Amino acid sequence: MDPRRAAVGSLTFLVRRAWLNMRSAIAGELTAFGLSTSQYATLLMAEVRPGMSAADIAREVASSRQAANEMLVGLEQEGLIERRANPSDRRSHQIFVTESGRTRLADARKAVDRCEDELEAAFTPEQRAAIREWLESIAAAGR
Repeated sequence: MDPRRAAVGSLTFLVRRAWLNMRSAIAGELTAFGLSTSQYATLLMAEVRPGMSAADIAREVASSRQAANEMLVGLEQEGLIERRANPSDRRSHQIFVTESGRTRLADARKAVDRCEDELEAAFTPEQRAAIREWLESIAAAGR
């Protein structure tokens, strides 16, 4: 076994630990906006890909379809999203961000960006670019 791996843990563990620490920092920022990290991620995705289904959301936030539906109900009750019947599949609904949802997302995004900037402050722009490229490659390879 590689001595570095034995000393610091597997790659999977390190990525998970980094994610959990970042998620905790982001979650702290999002409380001021009444959002969880999953709700924030859902608003981001639905803004970029209007018309996603609850199943699409569940896959993207790595939750069960039931948990995603419960989260969507909360977002809908707050007026941040709306669900519309899917014209090509009557059994599902499409998710759309409302104007109120876009406003809350924009405000929350500023706080999240500020938090991420603080977390990345020790890295050079080149290191940041390399880290992002590597993470995107790992995510694609894991699909």
